[in-house]
Amino acid sequence: MKAMILAAGVGSRLDPLTRALPKPMVPIVNRPVMEHLVNLLKQHGFTEIMVNLHYLGDQIKAYFGDGSRWGVRIHYSEEEQLWGDAGSVKRCEDFFDDTFIVIGGDDLTDLDLTRLIKFHKEKKALCTIALSLVEDPSEYGIALLNERGRITRFLEKPKGEMIFSNAANIGIYVLEPDALELIPRGAPYGFGKNLLPLLIERKLPLYGFLTSSYWKDVGNLKTYQQAHWDALAGRVQIQMPYPEQRKFVWIGEDVQIADDAEIGYPVMIGSGARIESGARVLENSVIGEGCVVEEGAVVQESILWDGAVVMRDTMLVRCVVGRECKVKSNVAIFDGVIVDAKQRSRK
Repeated sequence: MKAMILAAGVGSRLDPLTRALPKPMVPIVNRPVMEHLVNLLKQHGFTEIMVNLHYLGDQIKAYFGDGSRWGVRIHYSEEEQLWGDAGSVKRCEDFFDDTFIVIGGDDLTDLDLTRLIKFHKEKKALCTIALSLVEDPSEYGIALLNERGRITRFLEKPKGEMIFSNAANIGIYVLEPDALELIPRGAPYGFGKNLLPLLIERKLPLYGFLTSSYWKDVGNLKTYQQAHWDALAGRVQIQMPYPEQRKFVWIGEDVQIADDAEIGYPVMIGSGARIESGARVLENSVIGEGCVVEEGAVVQESILWDGAVVMRDTMLVRCVVGRECKVKSNVAIFDGVIVDAKQRSRK
């Protein structure tokens, strides 16, 4: 089966973390969020994957290559401009010859894609969208379903009295190739803004698959941090990159931990990291590969990207530290995003 991962976006809501890194490459438990999606697709039998690229796309291409490392075959559609999610799929229409799935490259989910496809085929749908109940529907497209699961009304990002449902579109679509004939060629076009309302207007079979599976868009700092804490707590079923050395503590290879260092839980420590004497790595922390937590430093509820250094007697709480960034000694930082100077300007 075939799938498409949408990976062209700029990721401005995660700025400054995405100034030198495309959003699908942002790490969740030390692996790019898109890698978790590739693993999920492979698990459910999707072995041919199209990925659209735009912002810093070379990094995605360099990391994933042809996909053989994950047991899939990855193809790329490079875009000189952004075409919208549906418009990007339209540009690849020759790739799709049967029922296929489209998923956002910055989503963390363990949705049962096999059940989603089965539902779509049982309903003989032209398009099926995955839906999740949310507290604040104003940030999403919302759908109203009839008793058979068919979508009778859809509205993108409603405000105030316009909100008629809390069933939110989570950006995972199952489509028949015929649906692509409705998307104009050579023009930006969106699923939520354009295609879904058109399907309803023409009374074409559009269905909603309501799920309670885990899903989170890691597009802003708050949800990015929460996705880590959820992964460490086991709320989302993903492949952890290292073995669980003790309950809720995952440690990679060649990690050096001083005898008097304190390791709390849940905690992940990446391969090649060094935790020095008297350092404390406390709950809900993820230490990237090759990181150093120096003598007497404290890391709590924080995420260190690969190669970061927390210098001696420094305290970090609820922080995200960018790749290869050094945090100076003898400071306490709460609720911060720390990046190296070279990451501060768009490339």
